[in-house]
Amino acid sequence: MAAPTTHNLAVDGRRLWETIHETATFGGTPKGGVRRLTLTDEDRQVRDWFRSACEALGCTVTIDDMGNMFARRSGRRDDVAPIAFGSHLDTQPTGGKFDGVLGVLAGLEVLRTLHDAGYETSAPLELVNWTNEEGSRFAPAMLASGVFAGAIAKETALAQTDREGATFGAELDRIGYRGEEPCGVRAFSSFFELHIEQGPILEDEDKMIGVVEAVQGIRWYELTLVGQDAHSGATPMRLRRDALVGAARVVAAVDRIGRARPDCVGTVGLMEVKPNSRNVSPGEVFLTVDFRSPDDAKVAAMESDLIAAVAEITSDLGLEGAPVRIWDQPATIFDAECVAAVEAAAKAFGQGSRRMVSGAGHDAAYVARVAPTAMIFVPCKGGISHNEAESSTLEQCAAGAQVLLDAVLRYDRKFG
Repeated sequence: MAAPTTHNLAVDGRRLWETIHETATFGGTPKGGVRRLTLTDEDRQVRDWFRSACEALGCTVTIDDMGNMFARRSGRRDDVAPIAFGSHLDTQPTGGKFDGVLGVLAGLEVLRTLHDAGYETSAPLELVNWTNEEGSRFAPAMLASGVFAGAIAKETALAQTDREGATFGAELDRIGYRGEEPCGVRAFSSFFELHIEQGPILEDEDKMIGVVEAVQGIRWYELTLVGQDAHSGATPMRLRRDALVGAARVVAAVDRIGRARPDCVGTVGLMEVKPNSRNVSPGEVFLTVDFRSPDDAKVAAMESDLIAAVAEITSDLGLEGAPVRIWDQPATIFDAECVAAVEAAAKAFGQGSRRMVSGAGHDAAYVARVAPTAMIFVPCKGGISHNEAESSTLEQCAAGAQVLLDAVLRYDRKFG
């Protein structure tokens, strides 16, 4: 499955593939995807499985008080902080089998390969499952890695609620995954994250490996537009304060703002209409806005445009409401040495690769604030992700796991 490398260790691609499909049964959907929202019963099930799989290899599993899981494999030197790798096991409401999951399970395959070979690294190794990367149940995304990096206050994170009012902290307790270790006290010598690209570039260019050197900046907003519920037949158009009309104009404004500058995107991905009745002009709409760009100045400019647009819309329609920024993740540049290790590993594997910037946010962006970090991408069919149709191949997943293994061992040489 793999070309010769400096250590002559090859991952078992078939075993990784079977493990991916095994875990997809936790929250599996009729369409072949996965619904495994953070801190649900399905999340608890896959966490239990993950802990057992790591302990079977002799790893020590520690859980911090944000639910992050760390499976440690000892090295020759206990005085060195571990080389860490991993991703997340939570999914979107209609997610696929690979987003986040590949990074964790490829990390497990790395540990299994080393275990089978009896290979001892100089530094300890740690496989990480980060809590609530997706942010689809508890906003913002990358919540627990944000606490780990000191970018989000733990008290704020634990108090976050889902749309039904359940708090992050209460749900963490309910599934039994609030550990005793304070989040953020653990140190890494480096961190590597493997992920599907979630875009079409690698597939379009027929490249197997993306050497990720940066993650673009992201800002999230919430907006509640308040007008007046009104009877759809008895209220003249000129006397309405229709919040949904305002929301429609905001959606159009976000689309216009995202298109106005190169390398920028804007998205309204969630909307809730009240009272949501067919014969009532809606009096309240809640919606979210997502802006992204590799250039933080452009993200700030999009925010200014949004504030101005919403002010104009609410004034024109007699509505109330203003966008509230709930998350600001600046653009991240990854560590040159870690990126070089990934690039060298990709070349040793003998597959085509390219350097690239991640359009999606990842836990690695927060970890990069406290440890040298890099990412590895592999293709996904059609660039489709956050979708039950999300797909990658056995060969692509195995290639990513092989590059992960090789990059980790290359970085480990500095401690030998």
